[in-house]
Amino acid sequence: MASVATDVASRGAGNAGLLSRDRTVAGPNFNRWLVPPAALAIHLCIGMAYGFSVFWLPMSKLLGGSGALSCNAIGFFGALTSTSCNWSVAQVTHIFETFIAMLGISAFLWGGWLEHAGPRKAGFIAALCWGGGLILGGIGVSIHQLWLVYLGCGFIGGIGQGLGYITPVSTLIKWFPDRRGMATGFAIMGYGGGAMIGAPLAVALMKHFGAGSPQGVAPTLMVMGVIYLLAMSAGAFGFRVPPNGWHPAGWTPPADDGKSMKTRRHVHLGRAWKTPQFWLIWGVLCLNVTAGIAVISMASPMLQDVFGAKLIGVDSITALSATQKAAIVAAAAGLVGLISLFNSLGRLFWAALSDYLGRKRTYLTFFVLGIILYVLLPTWGHLGMAGMFVASICIILTMYGGGFSTIPAYLSDIFGTQMVGAIHGRLLTAWSVAGIVGPFLIAAIRQAQIAAGVAHDRIYDITLYLMAVLLLGGLLCNALVKPVKESVYMTDEELAREQALQHEAQGGAAVDAATAARGAFGGVGILAWLAVGVPFLIGLYIAIEKAAALF
Repeated sequence: MASVATDVASRGAGNAGLLSRDRTVAGPNFNRWLVPPAALAIHLCIGMAYGFSVFWLPMSKLLGGSGALSCNAIGFFGALTSTSCNWSVAQVTHIFETFIAMLGISAFLWGGWLEHAGPRKAGFIAALCWGGGLILGGIGVSIHQLWLVYLGCGFIGGIGQGLGYITPVSTLIKWFPDRRGMATGFAIMGYGGGAMIGAPLAVALMKHFGAGSPQGVAPTLMVMGVIYLLAMSAGAFGFRVPPNGWHPAGWTPPADDGKSMKTRRHVHLGRAWKTPQFWLIWGVLCLNVTAGIAVISMASPMLQDVFGAKLIGVDSITALSATQKAAIVAAAAGLVGLISLFNSLGRLFWAALSDYLGRKRTYLTFFVLGIILYVLLPTWGHLGMAGMFVASICIILTMYGGGFSTIPAYLSDIFGTQMVGAIHGRLLTAWSVAGIVGPFLIAAIRQAQIAAGVAHDRIYDITLYLMAVLLLGGLLCNALVKPVKESVYMTDEELAREQALQHEAQGGAAVDAATAARGAFGGVGILAWLAVGVPFLIGLYIAIEKAAALF
């Protein structure tokens, strides 16, 4: 086993650089609580994906004047290169679909590479792609070339999304074997909360630049690209990885009796995705996300359709004043703020709770409680109980976010920690599928119900019952998850070769796992947490302020 490690390490000798993994192995003065803020610095930036809708309307009005033509007349492909017509909202929203699709594809393709390259290199490349993609997209807006916006924000930015999303996962799980759920919950909470910071910032910047640039979109994208590039790079260079064999002081790994849902052994990526357990957990994530993202995609119009004037205490929607109509829209918009808030906080709450409940019981809770709430939502609508309707949606969205943050810990319990980042990357294809299926289902059924003459306050009933059925499917998938077979685990020889591929010792002597990362938290830790905590709290305040319109 030692000969394998020496052989592989020697082949990588001489290649050590500032971004190489061996340069990030923690020394004795490092404190593991410096890793979560590094992860949050990346996830709070790429989490702007959820707030990108603030650009759609301004991007559809770049050519001023009442006589400006719409690109609908020349079709999608004509709009890609035209400089003489306004893009439609439908045409620019494909940017979101593109970077979400690329998130799953890039995580799938480069998850295995990330395990060997380390979080610093992967995080820095993610910063270049996401930040650089937004800058390139801003240039595309400034010269009115839609294809360039797709290439920058969508394709290149989507690669940054995928790499940035999975970069912290494996590292955090290895630093916190005693609190896997809580650790990944911190990072992935950032993705859910990124829009709380990014969306208000984008609106403020567009307002600031609006006088000198059409709608202020182009300079806003470029400025945010620079901000995100710098912030994500700081996070990437803040990462450290524990040496092989490291564990927290005083912590003893739980016994592995072969029946536990938390293994001490490891499964290679090449075998993991071929197991029934992988596809059952894939189904768990896909069905949970499909149900949640359907509500997210239609939250504001759903509240207006179901309750209408009742949101402002009026029984009839006829003869409403302009002020009253604006109040209804503001109340519905408040729900969007609440969704962002509960989506983000649920990621930390449920993931941390899963450390005590266990992952399987946590998902059991998601599905049973989710089924009950989805079945009750139409009833709240029929009874005009807007408060119960909103409260139910908020609870559902905590479990939507919690599903994302708990899944990496679930994977590490089943497949071990050695390649969990790569396995997580493969599993994120479930998100890509759900991101298409969920919004399509709710929009298609809504339109079919309207065409059939169903009253507006009842057009979501079938959809909500269908979401409950999807969660029932997730409940069954979760119930079938069991520990993998003995034959699936890596042998000692295979594990040694995989660990050697990380080249921990290629720049010098290996770090002693027994003495590594025993340093104090100190002033650096305080500054690191303030750097990510203050923007998050500002975004939290803005989200709560907007949500107050509901009450």
